[in-house]
Amino acid sequence: MTDDAHLTHGLAGDELAPDWPPLTLHEVVEVLERVPDAGQAVSLAWRSPRPLSAAALVDTAQGRVFVKRHHHSVRSPAQLAEEHRLASHARARGVPVPDLLRDASGASVFVRGDWVYEVQAPARGVDAYRDAYSWAPAGGVRHAYAAGAMLADWHAATADYEAPQRTTHILVARAEILSADDPVAAVAAGWAERPHLRAYLEARDWRRELSDALAPWQSRSFTTHPACWTHGDWHVSNLYWSDRSQAARITGVLDLGLAARTFAVFDLATAIERNAIAWLDVARGDIARVDLAHALIDGYRSRRDLSAADMRGLVDLLPLVHVDFALSEVEYFEGITRRRDHADVAWYTFLLGHARWFAEPPGRAFLDALGHVA
Repeated sequence: MTDDAHLTHGLAGDELAPDWPPLTLHEVVEVLERVPDAGQAVSLAWRSPRPLSAAALVDTAQGRVFVKRHHHSVRSPAQLAEEHRLASHARARGVPVPDLLRDASGASVFVRGDWVYEVQAPARGVDAYRDAYSWAPAGGVRHAYAAGAMLADWHAATADYEAPQRTTHILVARAEILSADDPVAAVAAGWAERPHLRAYLEARDWRRELSDALAPWQSRSFTTHPACWTHGDWHVSNLYWSDRSQAARITGVLDLGLAARTFAVFDLATAIERNAIAWLDVARGDIARVDLAHALIDGYRSRRDLSAADMRGLVDLLPLVHVDFALSEVEYFEGITRRRDHADVAWYTFLLGHARWFAEPPGRAFLDALGHVA
């Protein structure tokens, strides 16, 4: 492994030392000893640069597996099992989610000290966006179209999945705050179970800051959309591809860590926000790719109907779709990694900055362009 393998993607397009120690061969050997189908670990082939957990592709005596490690404060065994049940349901309905490997008792979650692990079979195909940041736009309209179509397949597959809402707010893309009649009051109402978020917000004039950022969009309501289980992080880097060409098919759907019970238009809006807006270049102003947004919508509509009301809701939702997850990042950085500087980026740059961009001329023009589709 090179020294670069110990760096992770930062919040501003930079590379930083990881919040969590990288996986070691020694610990992976111990974990895989409990997984009969994995084989004995031989070497770490690649470490993920994603910053919120530690993960690696591991070469074993029987092939290759993917190992991911969470701190128990981020994902308890029960919380990780929520993701695994959803993954198993989606896979059974035809979505190409990698198989979970299990121990002799059938468990797919493994605990070692303060750490919680999962082991997956490798995804089929090519990790075409391995080095892409989460805010990097899709590599072309055909990839965006394919991503939209597969997202529709995901929603068809999970439409009959019934489970309670996630039992955590930490690093989960929920939608309760953005759906509330009064988002500011909804944030304060949840403080009893989110003390770290409260500690961060009470150190600033958060009510005014949040109200000002959300004011242009406050008349919008999302309570009429039927609930379903959504992926929450539909970015091209969470998909595997048949090859690196523009004609590539999607062969794998990865990383259900942000999944929650929200609604389908929320997931499509998230996909547009993730794949069609170059947030890392936000200082440039004109950062939206209308062609990629249209391709995502067209791909989705090739598999699943979107009504005129859905399209209007999509346009209304875009300036707010990130709010709940941004708050979860604030909570994570403030209370778990103890990085107030990172929490500031999540609050000022991500939550407030993204909402304000939509109220500026480039953001308004982007929403108007999507409105014409509606």
